[in-house]
Amino acid sequence: MDIDVRGPRFGAAVTTVVLAVVLITGSAWLLAWQTLAFALGTAGGVGRSPYGWLFRRAVRPRLGPPSEFEPPEPPRFAQAVGLVFAGVGLVGLTLGPGWLGLAATGAALAAAFLNAAFGYCLGCEMYLVLRRVTT
Repeated sequence: MDIDVRGPRFGAAVTTVVLAVVLITGSAWLLAWQTLAFALGTAGGVGRSPYGWLFRRAVRPRLGPPSEFEPPEPPRFAQAVGLVFAGVGLVGLTLGPGWLGLAATGAALAAAFLNAAFGYCLGCEMYLVLRRVTT
């Protein structure tokens, strides 16, 4: 079943804010939260992530009906990519080297920002390229 494209974009906006705060503060705890959010989105799809739940409960009821849908697989793959970068960032921030944590977090932030601001999902595009190459 296809999903409302506004949900993943909302999640990307929240993720952008969270990751920006992580870079500003160096908070490993906040990055751990974001890593968990990515893990839940990877395991259950973007609708099962905390930001998907927030979108469904608090944001979507205040919006008009969706006019655009997308298959759930590309955003779910994007969550897995985010999980890898956040996981590497968490290792870097907690165990070192610190530059690795900042670089991985910055890369995840850049991807989230592209989706939130422009609707361009890097992880989704990666998914589509991988599908073309493997089929």
